[in-house]
Amino acid sequence: MGAMIVREMVGTSSHSWSDAARQAVTLASKTVRNIRTVEVIQSTARVENGEIVEYRVQMKIGFEYEE
Repeated sequence: MGAMIVREMVGTSSHSWSDAARQAVTLASKTVRNIRTVEVIQSTARVENGEIVEYRVQMKIGFEYEE
């Protein structure tokens, strides 16, 4: 492995934080090849009427640089 590129993104899910991370990787992999690492920086949630309605993860996705 040569150089890595790291980009930040936010994943969301109505089910869980891990599902939010999975959704973000799935979405990113549609346009980015060779994703190798994921680092969750922060986990938050949106609450309505005392219930969590959306899980969010801010994360860094690392992928291999291609020339």
